[in-house]
Amino acid sequence: MLKKILGFAPKLESDGSYSPSKMALKMGVSDKTDFENISYQKYQGEKSKILVIFTEEKNLKMKNGKFFSTGNHPVEALLPMLHLKNAGFKFEIATPTGKPVVFEMWAFPEKDEHVKTLYNELKSNLDKPLKLSDFINSSFSHSDSYAAVFIPGGHGAMIGIPEDENVGKILRWSHENNLFTISLCHGPGAFLATTLNNQKFLYEGYNMAVFPDSVDNKTPLFGYLPGKMPYGLSEKLKSLGVKLMNTKMDKTVCIDRRLITGSSPLASNELGKLAAKTLLKELK
Repeated sequence: MLKKILGFAPKLESDGSYSPSKMALKMGVSDKTDFENISYQKYQGEKSKILVIFTEEKNLKMKNGKFFSTGNHPVEALLPMLHLKNAGFKFEIATPTGKPVVFEMWAFPEKDEHVKTLYNELKSNLDKPLKLSDFINSSFSHSDSYAAVFIPGGHGAMIGIPEDENVGKILRWSHENNLFTISLCHGPGAFLATTLNNQKFLYEGYNMAVFPDSVDNKTPLFGYLPGKMPYGLSEKLKSLGVKLMNTKMDKTVCIDRRLITGSSPLASNELGKLAAKTLLKELK
């Protein structure tokens, strides 16, 4: 009761899940982003497409049995996409089974016109995305048309995607065809899909920026999460041979070979800039 009075209690949603508390939203969500509207020299080549793998799931089960009302974080998805769009790239949007993309709408920056404009432009594709299996069947033979695979963050990226064999197939296809792979925050949870069926982890020995478990462990104290995470993502990746480049929720971004990662929603703008500049440099 005291937590509720003080604004520290997670908000109960109509489906029984919990979204962040008033205090958590005040501390961690802004109505505008730090997006820099840079004029890039637009890419004109054949490899103009970027596959974006979104989650279609909303509720992440915590260790205590409560469900966190999540999805993809809108800033972590749309800020990098704004930079990549400005650099001349186009998007193909997909979810595991073709169900609509799910966003953490409680984190949407309502006063950011750049983000709102791109969201509205993409809305029809977000509502009717590709199915991953259809992408594999139709596009694996056309790798020359693609520059990168982007997996946005948000805790929703940890629901089903790390266990999805098609995600693993797409990441290996990207790697084998010298495409870039871009992700941030909890999005690198998708990389666990490369270990399915007893396969060797694709990114052993890579440097990565990932959301730190230490922050996830603290957020239930002020009602961001309704309980402890089912497992620690950064420690899981570390156990597979990843070298973590950050210990805080900050603006850290990292590039290692053709993998580009960022540590948190705070890194969204920096990740977008790094990805856009890197792709333009490497693909010219």
